[in-house]
Amino acid sequence: MSEDVTNSTVAEETIPNMIITPSAQEYLRDLLAKQNTPGIGVRIFVESPGTARAECCMAYSAPDEVNPTDYQQDYPDFPAFIDTPSIPYLKDAVIDYNKDRFGGQLTFKAPNSKVPRVGPDASIEERIAYVLQAEINPGLAGHGGNCSLVEIFEDPEHGLTAVLQFGGGCQGCSAIDITLKQGVETTLQSHIPELGRVIDKTDHTQNAGAYMK
Repeated sequence: MSEDVTNSTVAEETIPNMIITPSAQEYLRDLLAKQNTPGIGVRIFVESPGTARAECCMAYSAPDEVNPTDYQQDYPDFPAFIDTPSIPYLKDAVIDYNKDRFGGQLTFKAPNSKVPRVGPDASIEERIAYVLQAEINPGLAGHGGNCSLVEIFEDPEHGLTAVLQFGGGCQGCSAIDITLKQGVETTLQSHIPELGRVIDKTDHTQNAGAYMK
């Protein structure tokens, strides 16, 4: 099944790069048919985009409920209305339907929904948060860990300093110094050259969930 994407009012760079698979289209077609509302479609949006709390959502969208600023993406049996501010966070998103012996499940994979978006005028805090979410936390997640920015300040000796907080498997981990200096600090400085150093304010005496003790 193919899709016909049309909307002349939306700039090329804001066209959604999102897929609703044929199996998901079939499931949604049958689901929408049960609503007995001609022209009904689905609305897709991201709540708390660009944060760890980001959640991809889908709702019914009757013709009289359509938001005029939404991007309309037409499928053979129904329209999908995509919240325009959510489009960057839905890059490479895939909505699929997997059948199983219990019936099936609609899945929504959006790898960029939690990644902050930063522009040329972004603050240093926004730039650091972007690198943490896009480059560092995906690697730490393999050990059940995570990292977030607490604050930045100008140190007379070391210059611009970022204070980080580690959690999950990184809290209390015996390899945290290596992770901090060879991994996190190096990655941050490669993206943000003006960053002088990175320090850790985590209480590593609490190590119940540490990856390495």
